[in-house]
Parts: sequence; structure tokens; C-alpha cells
Amino acid sequence: MAIFKGAGVAIVTPMKDNGEVNFEKLGEILEEQIAGSTDAIIICGTTGESSTLTHEEHLETIRYTVDKVAKRIPVIAGTGSNCTETAIYLSKEAEKMGADGLLLVTPYYNKATQKGLIAHYTSIANAVTLPIILYNVPSRTGCNIQPETAAYLAKNVENIVGIKEASGNISQIAKLMQLAEGSIDLYSGNDDQIVPLLSLGGVGVISVLSNIAPQQTHDIVELFLEGKIKESCDLQLKALPLVNALFCEVNPIPVKKAMNLMGKEVGPLRAPLTEMEEENAGKLAKAMVDFGLTLA
Repeated sequence: MAIFKGAGVAIVTPMKDNGEVNFEKLGEILEEQIAGSTDAIIICGTTGESSTLTHEEHLETIRYTVDKVAKRIPVIAGTGSNCTETAIYLSKEAEKMGADGLLLVTPYYNKATQKGLIAHYTSIANAVTLPIILYNVPSRTGCNIQPETAAYLAKNVENIVGIKEASGNISQIAKLMQLAEGSIDLYSGNDDQIVPLLSLGGVGVISVLSNIAPQQTHDIVELFLEGKIKESCDLQLKALPLVNALFCEVNPIPVKKAMNLMGKEVGPLRAPLTEMEEENAGKLAKAMVDFGLTLA
């Protein structure tokens, strides 16, 4: 049984002007996401600027989200680290707080071998009972989970149940699904590849787009799973210009800009991320309007 099927939002972390986490605003956007048919909340991931949160902020943000969502939909906590012991600590704390699952990015910068990845993920999984989704995003981490590695972990570690695939390599992902033989839940980590990954047996997406278009992103998955493939594909293709605009600068710079353009007031980014270039912001605003979103 998958932790969730459909569109999970890789939610932003709203900030106050002084750089503190804005929990009141986070509560507002969590309610908007649930009302907009989002199927799961992924908190403290890449889009949530987890890399610049202190451990205390990280855990408080998870705690707040779990309490606010109150089991209405699953909450999946990003607890990955390039240090195995740190990832174990964050994962155990998230479990105590009542998270429904964990999202674990590969170690970054120190770039483990495939043998190291198996040891890393197995150690974390053995320290908790929560279901775990691996997160493969080699463009950011410099570390790629090979299909054989992901399939091995899914078959041999009971609570490793899924993978967020953001490698962009359709052939690699197809090989993974062939090797896994149904033992792993596949989530697209790229909003421009939702339908292609669903066609390989995927069950959903962990989405940046959902921050500003939760209903439409949910519908792409729901239509596909209902067998309405053309309708799903049409909506995927309609979203492509907006998705491209959301990634014309490093995530989450554009999506925070988009939310602020919609009047959601999610605040600034934490350094070293900076405000979006004016020219790119103009292109983003146009793509949003063309998609049918209303600006403030």
C-alpha cells in the first residue's frame, strides 16, 4: 500500500522579512493545499529550503505541519542528510512527532558509492519504523542511485517502499521498474515528466507545481489513474510552459516568486538564494496568467 497516490506538494517554507520561519503563513498554505485536493504534504524538502534551516527549525517545521494537518492527508518529512547519523537523528525525531513517512535524499557533496548508499539507507531504515521514500536527484547531489541499488533496497529493506525519481533519465527509471518487479512505488520528481513516469507504473508526483496549482497537478495524476490518458496528457502538456518557467532559475527561487505574485506572501529566500531576475520574473508571470492563474 503506497504512502499516497496522486500529487504530493513539495511545499515551500514561508519566511518572515527577518528570515524567521513564518508558521502562521505555513498554516494558511497547508489549509489551501488540503482544500485544493493535494494528496500529501512533503515538508522540509529541497523546495522547503531544508538545507538552510537549523536542526531546531527543521524539526519545529515538521512538528507544526504534522499537528496542523492532523492526519487529514499524509505528511512526509524530509530528513535526509549527507551525514548518516544526522539523517538517523532527524528521522527518529520526525517519527516521534507523528510523520507518516520520510523522504531521504542521497548524501550530497561527499557522494557515497552504491555500496555506501545501501549501507546509508539501511542504517536509517533500521532506526525507524516509518515507510521511506528514497530521493534521487543527481543534478543537485552529484550522486545517482543506480537502478540495481534502488531495487535491492526495495526488495531487502522492509520499510523502504518508494523512490522520488528526479534524474530525468527515463531509460534508467524504466530499468529500475523492470528490476524492482513491483516492489517499489515510483513518484515523479519532475513536474514535466509526470505522465511518462505514470506510464512506467508510477503512482504519483512530488511536485513543485502543486504549490501554485494543486488541483491541476492532482488532476494530471487522477485522470491518468482513472484511465483517462489523453485528458491527463493534455493537462500535462498545457502545464509545460509554466513548469519550465518554475525551473528557469534554481528551485525554489521561482516558485516562491510565483506564490508572492499570487499574493500568498511567503516571504524571502534564505541566502545564498537570491530574488529572481526581473526578466525571468516577467516570463514567469506571463506563464502563470497563460495557464489560468490569477495574480494579485
